[in-house]
Amino acid sequence: MKSRYLIFLLFCLVCAWPTLSLAADVTATLDRNRVELGETVTLNLRASGGAMAATPDLSVLSQDFAVLGSSSNTSISIINGQRTSQVTLGVALRPLHAGTLRIPPLSFAGGTTAPVELEVAPPDTTAAAAGRKDVFLEAAIDPASAYVGQQVVYTLRLFYATDLTSGALEDPQVAGMDFPRLGDEINYQAERGGRRYNVIERRYAATSQRVGHLQIPSVAFQGESVNMANPDAFFGNGTPITASSPTVDFDVRPAPAQAAQGAWLPARSLTLTLDGGPTHGDLRVGEPLTLVMNVQAVGLPYEALPSLSLPSLDGATVYPDKPVNGTRVEGQWRVGRRQQSFAVVPNRAGTLTIPETTLTWWNVVENHAETARVPAQTFTVLAAANTPATPAAPAPQTSAAPTVPSVAPAPVMVTERGWWRTVALASLALWVLSVLAWMLWRRRSSHPAAVASTAATQGSTSRLRAAFLLQARGNDAVGQAAALLAWAQAERSSLRNLGELAQALSAGPQRETIEALQRKRYAGANEPGLGERLAAAFRDGFAWQPVAGASDASPLPPLYPFSLRR
Repeated sequence: MKSRYLIFLLFCLVCAWPTLSLAADVTATLDRNRVELGETVTLNLRASGGAMAATPDLSVLSQDFAVLGSSSNTSISIINGQRTSQVTLGVALRPLHAGTLRIPPLSFAGGTTAPVELEVAPPDTTAAAAGRKDVFLEAAIDPASAYVGQQVVYTLRLFYATDLTSGALEDPQVAGMDFPRLGDEINYQAERGGRRYNVIERRYAATSQRVGHLQIPSVAFQGESVNMANPDAFFGNGTPITASSPTVDFDVRPAPAQAAQGAWLPARSLTLTLDGGPTHGDLRVGEPLTLVMNVQAVGLPYEALPSLSLPSLDGATVYPDKPVNGTRVEGQWRVGRRQQSFAVVPNRAGTLTIPETTLTWWNVVENHAETARVPAQTFTVLAAANTPATPAAPAPQTSAAPTVPSVAPAPVMVTERGWWRTVALASLALWVLSVLAWMLWRRRSSHPAAVASTAATQGSTSRLRAAFLLQARGNDAVGQAAALLAWAQAERSSLRNLGELAQALSAGPQRETIEALQRKRYAGANEPGLGERLAAAFRDGFAWQPVAGASDASPLPPLYPFSLRR
């Protein structure tokens, strides 16, 4: 019985012998046990034996290290007829923080490595300044204390005295701060500790939106260097190389109590202008005046500047154009600019006043509040060009009808009172009959001409109405305005522009569509479906306001009173 058990055990050992012979002898070592923050270290995983060596799971290192890359190498040797192989996997690691970092056991080539510890010290700035490092970073912020929303300059410099084949430099990241770049990178050379370095400099416009003490963390560089003195360097892999910048402290102050209650604008300088004016003397009713308002600030992007506008003007309508905004870089400062154009259309003759415009901002250079100011402007508005002069009131006539010649009757000697009254009444009756006969003849003679004139006017109005409705189908705002005004003038010749036409119409869709037409005409506003709105609003004619003082008085001239004397 025992012999059978021993035979079975020997059989199992013989069957498992190939597997046991393939079991790898796995080890983990570091090329250095102490590094400075920003330097790289290589973790070497070695397995001897015939086992396959796949890359292990390195995600367990993500809390303490950044994995920069890996490379593998397999060596085979035959000694006294015995074949042996060894697989080496090198992993480049960059520590993420200072302290004692532990690399946990890793599964590799069928085995498990032992844990390894690494001492990471803070970066030695004196060694970089003394020129004892091939690659290092410098970081600085100017000024070190600023107001919330104020731009400061964060500068990052990469020094390298070796041949770099590749490299990547991170951008700074802090919660509550923006770091847009200021222009392109600058390349130059500098000395540190008597050693000459190539320098790549980046500048950032740092702006904090929260108050308090902030710390800008280290910024990392990682790349590969090659030793050009080695003749085999061209065919070999580069050596991973990294560096980290020192942390930078930054104090952010709140807006001062003396600042205005409006927009908080901390800038180095700020200008506010309003340009434009009549090119040919005074203004005229219906002719647009173009005004251009600009605000520009050094140290602020355009998003931080307020939108520009003009108030409602007495005697004119304001049509704003599309704004033109942008931010450019001048040296180490961002310059934000907003520009807004306005079409100001006077709607009555007289005086037009553009009121004063002010903008309060905070001068961070001299540390006090200032006010940018555009003074008020006054213009004289004349009547519209080519407007016929208002006809003078006609002088009152002495008679409503032409004088009817009459032959004075021969003096009659009336001895009795009744005969005199009979003659007077007969004379009056004859005069009244003469006037009525003349008016009837005048009315009959002028009736055909009046009918023809009325028919011609109605025909002209119908043609102008049809021309406008046809023009309304297009997109030509100037043509639509001209056609609408021509039609309106056929009914009311005293109208001189669309502004007067809108005032003569009742409030409602017709006034609203005229306002939309003016916005598209003078301000270039996008008014979708304007043609259809114009045609629908005026399809049934004009909705005129009732004329003040109109009555149903008879068109006949009044008869002047007369008196009879005894």
